Amino acid sequence: GRFDDYPKRRGITRVKELLAAGINVCFGHDDVFDPWYPLGTGNMLQVLHMGLHVCQLMGYQQINDGLQLITDNSARTFGLEDYGIVSGNPANLIILPAENGFEAVRCQVPVRWSIRQGRVIATTQPAQSWIQTDRGGEELSFMRNSPLADAKGPKA
Repeated sequence: GRFDDYPKRRGITRVKELLAAGINVCFGHDDVFDPWYPLGTGNMLQVLHMGLHVCQLMGYQQINDGLQLITDNSARTFGLEDYGIVSGNPANLIILPAENGFEAVRCQVPVRWSIRQGRVIATTQPAQSWIQTDRGGEELSFMRNSPLADAKGPKA
């Protein structure tokens, strides 16, 4: 369906076109391990990963900016006025072990810290990956040589 006109064969709305028109678009779901979607985990990075694929938002910058679809844009949709990292706002946030949105999505990183009302309520210990070769072993980073290695989040 990549070259289909509308309606697309897979029944998805015009996300690319809506974004290009400056319309607020967000991704979400309400199925967490239920009969309609037994694979749901509540992980919004998985929702974003699927949405980027289905909507064919595969440009590096589109992927990097994709975090907006599950963060700022969602807050705007719900009319949250005390959203974002701003003095005086509630400190409700997650911290991901990624340099940018592209790496967070590509590597499907786990939430490192979950913070609610300024308190750390959950942590995940960092994982290490090693590769063994004939010359010995070395730690492996899946984030090396990223096309957006210097990007620090979505474009302003």
